[in-house]
Amino acid sequence: MRLFIVRHGETDWNREGRFQGQQDTDLTEYGLSQADKVADFLRGHKFDAVVSSPLKRARVTAEKIAAAAGCEAFETTEALTEINHGDWEGLLANEVRAKWPRIIDLWHTSPHTVIMPGDGGESLRSVQLRAVKAVDEISARYDGDVLVASHDAVIKVLLCHFLDAPLSSFWRFQIANCSLTVAELRVGQPARISLMGDAHFLGIGFDLPEQKGL
Repeated sequence: MRLFIVRHGETDWNREGRFQGQQDTDLTEYGLSQADKVADFLRGHKFDAVVSSPLKRARVTAEKIAAAAGCEAFETTEALTEINHGDWEGLLANEVRAKWPRIIDLWHTSPHTVIMPGDGGESLRSVQLRAVKAVDEISARYDGDVLVASHDAVIKVLLCHFLDAPLSSFWRFQIANCSLTVAELRVGQPARISLMGDAHFLGIGFDLPEQKGL
């Protein structure tokens, strides 16, 4: 099967550089237009199913794509929800640095060693385990193309898994809002990435914004 992976459109917190995590933020007007553009790019494509994180920013993005593609099989799963940033959620990057300077330095240099502080805070490994399990369940149910709408950290840990890359490689991927990644999942063979972080249909060129709130 082929797995089409789309990151959600822009939110106010993306623009402001806040750590969103599992907070249920809305798309901005620009984020809605991004979702419309990726939906138009995929218009009419035959998907066996569209599967989304339940958070609104991903779900609305996915709903637009499903409608444009004419796909009626739509579902959500908690396993595709963004990393839980614990006590960092809702804070700006400089606010996090002021209170947790050592942890945020580790987050940007050795992300695989960090467990987010506070109740529910996750590690990249815990996110990867639940996301990979979800993808395995999807691939067991469908043979054709499936679209997944999710979040930055989830997509990056899936890429680490597909490419047999350590989680320390997390920051080597840049996944823009509403960009498209395609992974070919082949039984008994390694995954093959045929597209990664493509955003040409958004008309934003090659100068992608840095993600501050992650």
